[in-house]
Amino acid sequence: MAYQIDLAGRVAFVTGASSGLGAQFAKTLAAAGAGVVLAARRIERLKSLRAEIEAEGGDAHVVGLDVTDPVSIRAAVAHAETEMGAIDILVNNSGVGTTQKLTEVTPADYDHMMGVNTRGAFFMAQEVAKRMIARSKGEAPGTFTGGRIVNVASMAGLRVYPQIGVYCMSKAAVVHMTRAMALEWGHYGINVNALCPGYIDTEINHHVWQTEAGKKMIQAMPRKRIGQPADLDAVLMLLCANQSHFVNGAVISADDGQAL
Repeated sequence: MAYQIDLAGRVAFVTGASSGLGAQFAKTLAAAGAGVVLAARRIERLKSLRAEIEAEGGDAHVVGLDVTDPVSIRAAVAHAETEMGAIDILVNNSGVGTTQKLTEVTPADYDHMMGVNTRGAFFMAQEVAKRMIARSKGEAPGTFTGGRIVNVASMAGLRVYPQIGVYCMSKAAVVHMTRAMALEWGHYGINVNALCPGYIDTEINHHVWQTEAGKKMIQAMPRKRIGQPADLDAVLMLLCANQSHFVNGAVISADDGQAL
């Protein structure tokens, strides 16, 4: 007998969905039956992704979002719930990074990374959680059956790597933030977990792996390879599934052993 994770009837909100991991997460959730809200700043990219999902028989809605702006967060979540219904799953995926020595980091660089990766992730989760808590208390419309928040951190949040120190700091904060949220929101039926990917080949970094330096990095990895976005599908589905109600506050690495 086959085992299947069915997300039919669920609404999933994916930030940073215009490319890379976010786009893959959205397609995976839609394929499992969830109605997916595609959120990012690049609206045209989101529209193309929506068309792709709909061509495969899925259901998707596009909403503009800037996670550094609390007003944008509130407006995007409110609009999404008006169009799709109450949010059951949040994949908190928006993130940025730079390669710099710590002595080269400017205040603007620091604020940008912390603003997107940590502050943006926090207030995005907070806005969705407020609505999930209200449903849990019977103070908002909808039948509450348990929420899922997946904060996308990084293996760099668990181990420091050279020349991405501030990025490591921002993702380490996301890991601890996840545990704090799981502790405080768990009794409302909300499960908050962190997914920590390793090096994944996306359009943002694809060129790096073609360089001599990138090839040397690959050869130094435990299994001499980098991951593909689809390699994270199984962990994502675990954390979003209805059956994962006993998984709360977990920090799960999907890095092919790169951080060992």
